[in-house]
Amino acid sequence: MTGRTAERWCCAWLLLLLACLPRPATALDVTRVDAQDSEVGFVLRTRWGQRLEGRIPVLSGDVRPVGAGLRQVRLRLSARDVEIVGHPRYTQLTRDEAFFDADRHPEVSFVSDPFGPELERTGGALAGVLQLRGVERRETFHVEPAPCEEPMRECAVVAAGVVNRGDYAMDRWSFALGERVQFRLSLRGTEAAAP
Repeated sequence: MTGRTAERWCCAWLLLLLACLPRPATALDVTRVDAQDSEVGFVLRTRWGQRLEGRIPVLSGDVRPVGAGLRQVRLRLSARDVEIVGHPRYTQLTRDEAFFDADRHPEVSFVSDPFGPELERTGGALAGVLQLRGVERRETFHVEPAPCEEPMRECAVVAAGVVNRGDYAMDRWSFALGERVQFRLSLRGTEAAAP
């Protein structure tokens, strides 16, 4: 093999190796959560059967590639903006130290495990780490099947899950409130702007 032929083979192998390396995520691969078109709600039940509906109107996050064709959700919610719909007094109590403790822990976050692209379309279990009141625990949310081809962009991705208050040291008011908090998320998104 001549020097020129060896050089060509080296270049060809180098190009092949570069083509096989995972490419970094571009802005177009990232879907940002559209806070205006997305909703995060929760339901608390009192011991005497009253249903209290809450919402967290201030949120941000994205869905981004993490390699090998997998994606990951990163979601941040403002505990300072939590409200109980139609109940200003309950809203204040929910933000206080006995519940979300928003002054010390202003943000609730969820980072999912990597998942395949079919999950957004066909639905299924989405596990990850929920951080609430400074406590991190693994939780699983159930994603509903999407009614469109491009979930988040053409239609909302809807997910629901149940969290136990005691797992996050939200154990005050047990005489009045049930242990379970039911969360429901409806997320819409847009392509990230180019850097």
